[in-house]
Amino acid sequence: MTLIKSISGIRGTIGGKTNDNLTPVDAVKFAAAYGTWLKDYSQKEKLTVVIGRDARLSGEMIQNLVVSTLVGLGIDVIDLGLSTTPTVEIAVPLEKADGGIILTASHNPKQWNALKLLNERGEFLDAEQGAKILALAENEDFEFAAVDDLGEIIKNDSYIDIHIDEVLELPLVDADTIKKAGFKVVVDGVNSTGGIAIPKLLQELGVEVVKLYCDPTGHFPHNPEPLKEHLGDICKKVVEEKADFGIVVDPDVDRLAFISNDGEMFGEEYTLVACADYVLGKTKGNTVSNLSSSRALRDITEKHGGSYEAAAVGEVNVVAKMKANNAIIGGEGNGGIIYPESHYGRDALVGTALFLMLMAERGGTVAELRASYPSYFMSKKKIELTPDLDVDALLEAMHNKYQHEEVSTIDGVKIDFPENWVHLRKSNTEPIIRIYTEAKSQNEADALADRIINEIKNIAGLD
Repeated sequence: MTLIKSISGIRGTIGGKTNDNLTPVDAVKFAAAYGTWLKDYSQKEKLTVVIGRDARLSGEMIQNLVVSTLVGLGIDVIDLGLSTTPTVEIAVPLEKADGGIILTASHNPKQWNALKLLNERGEFLDAEQGAKILALAENEDFEFAAVDDLGEIIKNDSYIDIHIDEVLELPLVDADTIKKAGFKVVVDGVNSTGGIAIPKLLQELGVEVVKLYCDPTGHFPHNPEPLKEHLGDICKKVVEEKADFGIVVDPDVDRLAFISNDGEMFGEEYTLVACADYVLGKTKGNTVSNLSSSRALRDITEKHGGSYEAAAVGEVNVVAKMKANNAIIGGEGNGGIIYPESHYGRDALVGTALFLMLMAERGGTVAELRASYPSYFMSKKKIELTPDLDVDALLEAMHNKYQHEEVSTIDGVKIDFPENWVHLRKSNTEPIIRIYTEAKSQNEADALADRIINEIKNIAGLD
């Protein structure tokens, strides 16, 4: 099964059979379910939805299907064409639209695509809303518009420029300060829309840009998830070009990773740490990340006199916790920066501008900046379980075993020890438990993960 239906949308591989893959039929069905839900939710006579897509090969096909389906429901569509996830998110409220759909499978390889669904604020739907859409799709409970009531398509390809203008107008972003620093930066846009948006932003900020894989053909030159093992080319290019640093984004430009001037990974976990360091240095306040993100954010927040809170994994959960705690910056350890001064969504353009401001004001090299932060190392492992095992009971047993430690159960079980932590989560799609650990050295993180795995296996009788 390569069609994954969840409360946050639908994603799957192109081709194959309906209901097993993301076929044209599935795209139409899910778009119809979203449009039908939106009509009921908004209770308005005439609706407008913003649509944008990344550059992947199936994007235009899926977009045509989704747009035509919404038009068939009597909904007007503002078609942004090639865009980014954060660009669509800011376009929805600016256009006073009723919702939005981003056609992207984010960091998944080229055979994948997906529909990500937004509300009238340009934010992801909550669990209850997502569940209603899944039920509508399952029942195919749709009523399409008569011929005189079909929706219209309005094309608007200016929104990446509008998005850049919005970033430049943020109070904590000063283009002159960045220009004076005279940065040279290599950009890996993985041949998607980041190759349009990030160089344009940098040029507006007076940064010299070296483009690598910035042609939005959808032919990804490497696995598009911005992890160290996929980024050999840019690491080499940064050193060859004697650049100040490198920028890597995923295909829909909501994740951001930096390469230090020495060609080493700055660390995806530390993208948020650095941006928060800059923002908290200017504005007192609190931060939020998810339970699987680095403890370094907590350390930096407390250093600036703020308080840190952890949310369940998932952008919608992080946003909800940020609103509840009046966090001034937050996000996820996968390089996702959420800065409410702009909007409540992960945004690599905003993150890039904040990072440039930090470097321009602080001086020194990116490698020196990274060395100035608390150093933590993560291990990410999993245990495969037999389907008959009760995963919830296993997690409860681990909770009980460590009940005298600081334990959170808002998303699986996270145990905070004084010097390290472990987070145990069950997968929604396969019988596995994910084990994330963090410690002061890689050996310690790996050893903690292995210890916890052995303890789980003992409880489950898997030895």
